[in-house]
Order: sequence, then C-alpha cells, then structure tokens
Amino acid sequence: MLSQEEKEEISAEIARYERKSAACIDALRIVQAHRGWVSDENLSDIAAFLGMSPADVDGVATFYNRIFRQPVGRRVLFVCDSVSCWVMGCSRVKTRLRNQLGVDLGQTTSDGLFTILPIACLGHCEAAPVLLVHGAGIEEPVTDVTEESLSELIARLREEDLQQESDLRSAS
Repeated sequence: MLSQEEKEEISAEIARYERKSAACIDALRIVQAHRGWVSDENLSDIAAFLGMSPADVDGVATFYNRIFRQPVGRRVLFVCDSVSCWVMGCSRVKTRLRNQLGVDLGQTTSDGLFTILPIACLGHCEAAPVLLVHGAGIEEPVTDVTEESLSELIARLREEDLQQESDLRSAS
C-alpha cells in the first residue's frame, strides 16, 4: 500500500501532465526514494493509483536501469561495460570490486551497503573505465578508475556511511 506521503507526491506529479499514466516514471522514482526499491506489491499499487495495468508499469520499470525491482544496497555501484570501458579495463575493475566486496555482479554485500550492477554506458568514454556511485542522495560518476582509486573510493564510501549512521543516531 502506498503511504499518504507517496500518494501526495505522486499526485503533485500527476498534476503536471494531461494523463495520469504520464507520471509513471515519477511515481516509480518516488516510491523507490521512500523504500529503496519497487516491490511487486508497490508496482501494483502504483498501477492502480495511475489507472494502468501492472504489466504496463512493469514495462516502464524494467526499461529504466535505475529503477530497482529487488532490494539493493545503500550504494549501488554501476560499472560501465561499454566498448570504451571494456577496452580500458572494466573487467579489472569488476574483478577488483568482486574481490574487495566479496560479492558478484547483481549481489549486495552482507552489511547492505553495496550492490554491484553492470550498466551499458555512462557517457564518459573519454575517461574510461567509469563507474557511477548511486545512493545516499547522490549520483557520482567516477572516471579513470584504477584498482588503487577503487580501493580508496570504497574506503571513502564506507566512512561516509558510518558518518551518516552516526549523524542519524545523534539526531534522534
């Protein structure tokens, strides 16, 4: 069931369009922002709210690679595997990530912090290999990734996560 806050945010987006269904991607993003991902139940609730079929909403959700249909970590590391990144060594980046985090592509670390996902292209071919850090309110492209810079990135993201947890505990 959609929360009242989600319904209000989705309704605000609907008001911008001639047809309710045009707010589908907005509705998916709103629910994901609140819950971290879009479950089958959430998808059906969005469909009912927008007057669409669940299959149509699922078609939109699966088209966009940043709508998550299963739980993901607090940070999603999208590893570009386009031709440019492949030539420049994205396979080494993937191997280093898998070894350092102890998970494979599509999996989430046991602490729930990182999920590694491949992505077709991030549009930074001149600075390959590239990955995109998604989560905690940011989308940060990381260019010219090396095995060393990757280790530094992971350490920084872990530190930021610890700081955010500490800040949340202090605020409550």
